[in-house]
Order: sequence, then structure tokens, then C-alpha cells
Amino acid sequence: MLDLSIEPYNLKPKQIDFIKNKLETMSLDEKIGQLFLVIEPEENLEEFIIKYNPGGIMFRPGKSQKIKYKIKTMMNQSKIPLFIAANLESGGNGIVKEGTWVGNPLQIAATTDPKYSYQLGNISGSEAYKVGCNMSFSPIVDIDYNFRNPITNTRTFGSDPEVILKMAKYQIKGLIENNIIPTIKHFPGDGVDERDQHLVSSINSLSLDDWKNSYGHIYKSLIDQGIPSIMVGHIYQPEWEKKLNPSIKKNEFRPASTSKLLINGLLRDILGYNGLAITDATAMVGYNVIDSRINLLPQTINAGIDMILFNKNIDEDYNIIKEAILSGIISQERFNEALTRILATKLSQGILRTERLDIQDDIKEHSKSLQNINIKEIIDEIAQKSVTLVKDREQLLPISVKKTPRVRLVVLGDVDEGGFKEGGKVGPIFNNRLEDLGFQVTTYKMDFHEVFEEGVEDLKEKFDIAIYVANIETASNQTTVRINWIQLMAANAPWFMASIPTIFISTANPYHLFDVPYLSTYINGYTSNPETVEAIIRKIIGQEIFEGISPIDPFCGDFVAKN
Repeated sequence: MLDLSIEPYNLKPKQIDFIKNKLETMSLDEKIGQLFLVIEPEENLEEFIIKYNPGGIMFRPGKSQKIKYKIKTMMNQSKIPLFIAANLESGGNGIVKEGTWVGNPLQIAATTDPKYSYQLGNISGSEAYKVGCNMSFSPIVDIDYNFRNPITNTRTFGSDPEVILKMAKYQIKGLIENNIIPTIKHFPGDGVDERDQHLVSSINSLSLDDWKNSYGHIYKSLIDQGIPSIMVGHIYQPEWEKKLNPSIKKNEFRPASTSKLLINGLLRDILGYNGLAITDATAMVGYNVIDSRINLLPQTINAGIDMILFNKNIDEDYNIIKEAILSGIISQERFNEALTRILATKLSQGILRTERLDIQDDIKEHSKSLQNINIKEIIDEIAQKSVTLVKDREQLLPISVKKTPRVRLVVLGDVDEGGFKEGGKVGPIFNNRLEDLGFQVTTYKMDFHEVFEEGVEDLKEKFDIAIYVANIETASNQTTVRINWIQLMAANAPWFMASIPTIFISTANPYHLFDVPYLSTYINGYTSNPETVEAIIRKIIGQEIFEGISPIDPFCGDFVAKN
């Protein structure tokens, strides 16, 4: 029996009665709409709200004025205030392009100081709230156990469950103080498999005890703290399904987004979660390959999940749910339970009120929490305290114009003009700053004849040191990201490192030593924003010490890399 008087709702009897009365006045179509948290429409905003009555809308980053206009327009048209969600994982840039890129979670963890995780939530929450956002699909509480996983990586707080829990709690605090609903993800936990759930239903293959002591510990702690919303991934946890149903067959295992065992059984009964459960995006391949959508969508609701994130064909998806309700595939009891959780979350989090207020009055232009802080100073501090010197076996650092004036700069991962890269280019910053310091910089461009004609002595005549900068980001909807050298004999690889001092700097992926384990000097920056690049440069020339502590194993378990 759903109890709204306890965490995470803590509603009073009059508020509970308000929700019951609200449900009684809603039409079937209005109720169905509440189950969907859709992607933002591009046009016909008012017509969209009137037709679909969605429970929420997720926004991708856009210009702040446009985002604010769209949110106000749709909120004012909606009979029930919407969840306005965004991926505020690394800063306010998760919803507005002008927002602050505070730093990727792994960079925050490398500072070892949770106050920066609080500022991640505080700054991103404030910037998001100013345009009307009220929900964040963060913190990410996945554990980066598998360095080959292309989706966790720098999006996580690392591989130590206690560090993740500590950092998540502080990020949650910052979000809540700015009236942003935190949503932890991705239950039952990503980061064990090396595959991306955007492309395939991935597997959390931990044993019962290992899961309890890691992911289970994190989720239980945050549930006990009163976390209001959890995102459920398209991720299997077979050991728990076997525990809860010993007779289950392997072909009956289900990813959590359609598993009654993992949601009603593990999440709700065992972990005691009473709050809102939302799927990860149901447009993902990892969701759709399990079964047909006509079966999947009802299975998701019946599993104990309350909201469906995104859609394929919106009319088709809505109709699937409607037919499932009318036919009894989704019971009225389960339907009403999901709706009650949605409305209770909105009421307890201050989105739904007993008296309707115009959204124009709700969006504040400024947040008190940012009035007494200097955002630029905070971002600089994070960069200063996070950049990590993984190894410097031959003590090449610090570099100087006197010792090594001629630099071969090899940049990996930056895109050409017109290409897309979330973090932008870092090569020009390195090039320009090194030249400003007096170094003679030559950016590597492959010459076909050099592949077989350039020798070590030729290089020694041209260069005193080689600096590799890798800005190779991991991202969703792709497989494991590795260094892809030029196919012609890997001509741009540091084949000469035994003869010419070579430094490798990563600004985006902390695991590149797996592909260059023999290098003697390696640095991780975790985030490719300008503040981090500037901090790296200050450190390699000796103006600052390296303070960052690696939140993961940068050696990837390779004994060669550790030497």
C-alpha cells in the first residue's frame, strides 16, 4: 500500500486528499499523459500540451532565452505543472548553452573535496532554475568498474562506492537548495559491463554480496536519505532475479526497465524505495530489442515503474498504454499507484500546488545561493585541485624553454571545422599558450614520405620533446573509445619515446595508458574546459604542483603501465 505520509513525500492528510481529488477529476487521456516524460517539442508548443498532457519534458541544451520561452509557454498551457528535466551532470550547460561547465564528475572526485560536488549541484541547479527547470537527471551513482565501458567513464565519481556516495550526497544538496529535484541513475547500476545500454541491454553481473556492498549500499543510503526520484536503466542484474525467483530460466531474465523482480522486488521491497521511478530513455536500442513496444511499455508500468522517458511514435506509444489499461493488462490499481506517485512527487517538491500560480511568477531571475560566490574562481579551483600526475618515471617535468625549447605537439581527438565535439577543441589552447611561453611549437601533420623516411636522428634535429594531447571523449551510442592511430603504420603514435622525451596528456578519458602503457609521463585532466587546460599548462611548466588523486585505476591493471 502506497504511503504518502512517509519519505520521500511526507504529505499531510489534506495534501493526500488533494491528490485523491485531483485524480478523480482527470480524464483517462490526461492520466495517460502523466505517465510520459517526453523530449522537448520544437514547435506548436501549446497544441502539443493540449493534445498529449505529458507529465514531464526533458530538454537538451539550447539558448537560454529560447529554453525559457518554451518552458513558460508549455507550463502555462498545462493543467498539471510539468517535470522540466535536464542532464545537469557536469554543470548548467546541461540545459543552456551559456551555462557553466563546472567539470565532469570524475574531475570533481579527483579533488577529493565534496564541497566541489556541492558547487556542481549548486551552480548547475541555479542556472537551470533560472530558465524554469525543476528536475535533474543526476547525480550519476554508477560505479566505473570496467575501464572499457564507453558511457560511465568521466560521467561517474569513480570506482570507489564510498567516494561516489559522499560526492552524490553533496551534489544532491546543491540541487535541492536550488529547487531542483535530484534523480539518481542508472538502477541497478552501470559500469560493470563494457557495453553501452543505448545500444544493447547491458549486464550488471556482480554477485549478490558484491552488489549489496557497492551499488546496493549507495542506493540504500540515498533512499534512506529521502531521494525523491530514481532512473531505471536497461540493465540486467541476473543474480538478484535468481535470488527473488529461484525457478527463473535464463530466457526469462529482464533488464530492470521491464523487470518486476528488480523494481517491485529489489528496489521497492528490499531497498524500501517509496518514491518516483522513471525509465531511462525508451528510445534506446537496449530497451527496444527485448520485445515489441506493444509488450514493453505495459511491462514497464507493471514492473513498478511510474514514468516512461521519451517515446518513439508518440501517438502509437500513448495508444499502447491506453489499450493496455482498457484491456486490463495494466490494472487500475497499478495505474493509479503510478499516477499517485507522480502527483505526490510534484506536490511534495513544490511543483504542484493547491492553488495554481502562473509560471511567470515561479521562475526567479537570480538565485540567492550564487550571490556570494565567484563561479570562475570555483572552476579554477576545481581544475587546480583535480589535474592528476599519474606517473613521471623519468622526471621530465617540469618542462622549460631552456631545457626543451622545440616541441612537437600531437593532438588527438579534436575535430575539424564544422565537426561536432561536446567539449570543443583543446589543441589551439595548448599551441598558443606554449608559444606564449616561448616554446617553438610544431603541430604534427602527417607527411606520407615521413612514415618511412623520418628517423630518430631526424627528429632529434627538429625537436627536443614531444607532447601528446588526447581530447578523445567517450559518449553514448557508440562502442568503447580507444586511441585510433593513423592506419599507415600508426605514424602519429609515439614510436620514438625511447629516444625523445614524450609527455602524454589526456583531457577527456582517464584510461589512455591502456594504449600507451610504455610512456613514462602521463597526466589526466578529466574535463576539457579551458580552465582545466590552463591548469595543466601551469603544472607542466612548474608553476603549480599536481594535487589530483585518481578516482579510478588509470593503469587499467596493466603491469607495464605501472612501471
